[in-house]
Amino acid sequence: MVLDVVRNTSHFLVENVRTSRRFISSLKLGVEIPELQFEVLDKKTSHQQLDKFFAPAMQGKNIGVMSEAGLPGLADPGALAVAYAHQHGIQVVPLPGPSSIQTVVISSGFSGQRFTFHGYLPIQKKERIQAIKELESNLKKTGYTQVFMETPFRNMQLMKDLTTQLSQNVQLCVGVDLFGKQEYVKTQPVSRWKNSKKDFHKVPAVYCIGQFS
Repeated sequence: MVLDVVRNTSHFLVENVRTSRRFISSLKLGVEIPELQFEVLDKKTSHQQLDKFFAPAMQGKNIGVMSEAGLPGLADPGALAVAYAHQHGIQVVPLPGPSSIQTVVISSGFSGQRFTFHGYLPIQKKERIQAIKELESNLKKTGYTQVFMETPFRNMQLMKDLTTQLSQNVQLCVGVDLFGKQEYVKTQPVSRWKNSKKDFHKVPAVYCIGQFS
Protein backbone atom coordinates (compact mmCIF):
# COMPACT_ATOMS: atom_id res chain seq x y z
CA MET A 1 0.00 0.00 0.00
CA VAL A 2 2.77 2.44 0.90
CA LEU A 3 4.49 1.92 -2.44
CA ASP A 4 1.23 2.53 -4.29
CA VAL A 5 0.71 5.78 -2.39
CA VAL A 6 4.25 6.99 -3.15
CA ARG A 7 3.79 6.05 -6.79
CA ASN A 8 0.64 8.19 -6.97
CA THR A 9 1.96 11.17 -5.03
CA SER A 10 3.80 14.06 -6.65
CA HIS A 11 3.97 16.54 -3.74
CA PHE A 12 5.91 15.87 -0.53
CA LEU A 13 6.54 17.73 2.71
CA VAL A 14 9.91 16.61 4.05
CA GLU A 15 12.64 17.48 6.54
CA ASN A 16 15.45 17.06 4.03
CA VAL A 17 14.89 17.25 0.28
CA ARG A 18 18.11 15.47 -0.68
CA THR A 19 17.60 12.37 1.45
CA SER A 20 13.90 12.23 0.53
CA ARG A 21 14.72 12.23 -3.18
CA ARG A 22 17.27 9.48 -2.64
CA PHE A 23 14.81 7.39 -0.64
CA ILE A 24 12.07 7.58 -3.28
CA SER A 25 14.61 6.83 -5.98
CA SER A 26 15.78 3.74 -4.05
CA LEU A 27 12.24 2.31 -4.17
CA LYS A 28 12.62 1.91 -7.95
CA LEU A 29 8.97 2.68 -8.68
CA GLY A 30 9.57 4.12 -12.12
CA VAL A 31 8.81 7.59 -10.78
CA GLU A 32 10.48 10.55 -12.49
CA ILE A 33 12.19 12.18 -9.49
CA PRO A 34 12.78 15.60 -11.19
CA GLU A 35 9.01 15.91 -11.70
CA LEU A 36 8.25 15.57 -7.98
CA GLN A 37 7.76 18.66 -5.84
CA PHE A 38 9.32 18.86 -2.38
CA GLU A 39 8.81 21.46 0.33
CA VAL A 40 10.77 21.59 3.58
CA LEU A 41 8.59 21.08 6.66
CA ASP A 42 10.42 21.75 9.93
CA LYS A 43 9.91 23.50 13.26
CA LYS A 44 10.45 26.86 11.56
CA THR A 45 7.59 26.36 9.07
CA SER A 46 4.93 29.07 9.36
CA HIS A 47 1.17 28.80 8.83
CA GLN A 48 1.55 31.08 5.80
CA GLN A 49 3.92 28.54 4.26
CA LEU A 50 1.46 25.74 4.99
CA ASP A 51 -1.17 27.60 2.94
CA LYS A 52 1.21 27.39 -0.01
CA PHE A 53 2.26 23.80 0.67
CA PHE A 54 -1.32 22.54 0.78
CA ALA A 55 -2.53 24.36 -2.35
CA PRO A 56 -2.22 21.14 -4.42
CA ALA A 57 -4.41 19.28 -1.88
CA MET A 58 -7.15 21.84 -2.44
CA GLN A 59 -7.04 20.75 -6.10
CA GLY A 60 -7.48 17.10 -5.14
CA LYS A 61 -3.85 16.04 -5.29
CA ASN A 62 -2.11 13.83 -2.73
CA ILE A 63 0.50 15.30 -0.42
CA GLY A 64 2.92 12.97 1.37
CA VAL A 65 4.57 13.83 4.68
CA MET A 66 7.95 12.15 5.19
CA SER A 67 10.10 12.01 8.31
CA GLU A 68 13.87 11.59 8.40
CA ALA A 69 13.47 8.95 11.13
CA GLY A 70 10.55 7.53 13.03
CA LEU A 71 6.98 8.62 12.43
CA PRO A 72 5.82 12.07 11.32
CA GLY A 73 4.18 13.72 14.30
CA LEU A 74 6.02 11.92 17.09
CA ALA A 75 8.76 14.33 18.23
CA ASP A 76 8.63 15.45 14.60
CA PRO A 77 7.35 18.54 12.71
CA GLY A 78 4.91 16.37 10.75
CA ALA A 79 2.29 17.24 13.35
CA LEU A 80 2.09 20.75 11.84
CA ALA A 81 0.92 19.34 8.52
CA VAL A 82 -1.53 16.90 10.08
CA ALA A 83 -3.09 19.64 12.21
CA TYR A 84 -3.42 21.89 9.16
CA ALA A 85 -5.13 19.09 7.22
CA HIS A 86 -7.69 18.49 9.98
CA GLN A 87 -8.38 22.21 10.31
CA HIS A 88 -9.08 22.52 6.59
CA GLY A 89 -11.12 19.37 6.04
CA ILE A 90 -8.36 17.48 4.21
CA GLN A 91 -8.45 13.72 4.71
CA VAL A 92 -5.56 12.31 6.75
CA VAL A 93 -4.43 8.79 5.85
CA PRO A 94 -1.76 7.39 8.23
CA LEU A 95 0.82 5.01 6.80
CA PRO A 96 2.72 4.01 9.95
CA GLY A 97 6.16 2.52 9.82
CA PRO A 98 8.78 1.67 12.45
CA SER A 99 8.65 3.80 15.59
CA SER A 100 11.76 4.06 17.77
CA ILE A 101 9.61 5.22 20.69
CA GLN A 102 7.37 2.17 20.67
CA THR A 103 10.31 -0.09 19.93
CA VAL A 104 12.37 1.01 22.93
CA VAL A 105 9.37 0.46 25.21
CA ILE A 106 8.72 -3.09 24.02
CA SER A 107 12.46 -3.84 24.13
CA SER A 108 13.01 -2.45 27.62
CA GLY A 109 11.21 -5.03 29.74
CA PHE A 110 9.22 -2.21 31.34
CA SER A 111 5.44 -1.81 31.29
CA GLY A 112 4.03 -1.04 27.88
CA GLN A 113 0.59 -0.73 29.44
CA ARG A 114 1.41 2.64 30.99
CA PHE A 115 4.11 4.95 29.68
CA THR A 116 4.67 8.66 29.12
CA PHE A 117 6.70 10.15 26.27
CA HIS A 118 8.44 13.41 27.16
CA GLY A 119 10.14 14.17 23.83
CA TYR A 120 13.51 15.92 24.00
CA LEU A 121 14.89 17.00 27.37
CA PRO A 122 15.94 20.67 27.86
CA ILE A 123 19.25 21.77 26.34
CA GLN A 124 20.38 23.92 29.26
CA LYS A 125 22.09 21.85 31.96
CA LYS A 126 20.16 23.25 34.92
CA GLU A 127 16.78 22.67 33.28
CA ARG A 128 17.86 19.24 32.00
CA ILE A 129 18.90 18.09 35.48
CA GLN A 130 15.59 19.30 36.87
CA ALA A 131 13.76 17.38 34.12
CA ILE A 132 15.71 14.20 34.96
CA LYS A 133 14.76 14.47 38.62
CA GLU A 134 11.12 14.95 37.63
CA LEU A 135 11.27 11.83 35.44
CA GLU A 136 12.36 9.73 38.41
CA SER A 137 9.75 11.36 40.64
CA ASN A 138 7.02 10.59 38.08
CA LEU A 139 8.19 6.99 37.83
CA LYS A 140 8.04 6.51 41.59
CA LYS A 141 4.64 8.19 41.93
CA THR A 142 2.85 6.59 38.99
CA GLY A 143 4.80 3.52 37.94
CA TYR A 144 4.58 4.78 34.36
CA THR A 145 7.57 4.06 32.14
CA GLN A 146 9.23 7.41 31.31
CA VAL A 147 10.41 7.71 27.70
CA PHE A 148 12.54 10.53 26.28
CA MET A 149 15.02 11.39 23.53
CA GLU A 150 18.13 13.43 22.85
CA THR A 151 19.87 14.93 19.85
CA PRO A 152 22.61 12.44 18.83
CA PHE A 153 25.56 14.77 19.43
CA ARG A 154 24.44 15.30 23.05
CA ASN A 155 23.99 11.61 23.89
CA MET A 156 27.08 11.20 26.03
CA GLN A 157 26.45 14.39 27.98
CA LEU A 158 22.94 13.20 28.70
CA MET A 159 24.25 9.82 29.85
CA LYS A 160 26.64 11.60 32.22
CA ASP A 161 23.74 13.58 33.68
CA LEU A 162 21.51 10.50 33.94
CA THR A 163 24.14 8.46 35.76
CA THR A 164 24.90 11.25 38.23
CA GLN A 165 21.37 12.53 38.86
CA LEU A 166 19.23 9.36 38.91
CA SER A 167 19.22 7.00 41.87
CA GLN A 168 21.79 4.27 41.26
CA ASN A 169 19.20 1.47 41.48
CA VAL A 170 16.88 2.98 38.85
CA GLN A 171 16.57 0.80 35.74
CA LEU A 172 17.63 2.69 32.60
CA CYS A 173 17.07 1.40 29.07
CA VAL A 174 18.93 2.85 26.10
CA GLY A 175 17.98 1.97 22.52
CA VAL A 176 20.71 2.98 20.09
CA ASP A 177 20.42 3.17 16.29
CA LEU A 178 17.13 1.25 16.31
CA PHE A 179 16.53 -0.45 12.92
CA GLY A 180 20.10 0.48 11.94
CA LYS A 181 23.37 -1.39 11.54
CA GLN A 182 24.60 -0.44 15.03
CA GLU A 183 21.34 -1.38 16.80
CA TYR A 184 21.83 -1.90 20.52
CA VAL A 185 19.23 -2.13 23.30
CA LYS A 186 20.23 -2.56 26.93
CA THR A 187 18.37 -2.24 30.26
CA GLN A 188 20.36 -2.21 33.47
CA PRO A 189 20.64 -0.20 36.72
CA VAL A 190 22.13 3.28 36.52
CA SER A 191 25.03 2.05 38.67
CA ARG A 192 26.09 -0.32 35.89
CA TRP A 193 25.65 2.30 33.17
CA LYS A 194 27.98 4.52 35.16
CA ASN A 195 30.85 2.12 34.47
CA SER A 196 29.82 1.35 30.89
CA LYS A 197 32.32 2.00 28.10
CA LYS A 198 29.59 2.11 25.45
CA ASP A 199 30.00 5.16 23.21
CA PHE A 200 27.11 6.23 20.98
CA HIS A 201 28.07 9.82 20.29
CA LYS A 202 26.25 11.13 17.19
CA VAL A 203 24.13 7.97 16.91
CA PRO A 204 20.30 8.22 17.28
CA ALA A 205 19.13 6.97 20.67
CA VAL A 206 15.94 6.71 22.72
CA TYR A 207 15.88 6.36 26.51
CA CYS A 208 13.47 5.20 29.17
CA ILE A 209 13.47 4.55 32.89
CA GLY A 210 11.02 2.11 34.40
CA GLN A 211 10.33 -0.90 36.54
CA PHE A 212 10.34 -4.59 35.80
CA SER A 213 7.03 -6.37 36.52
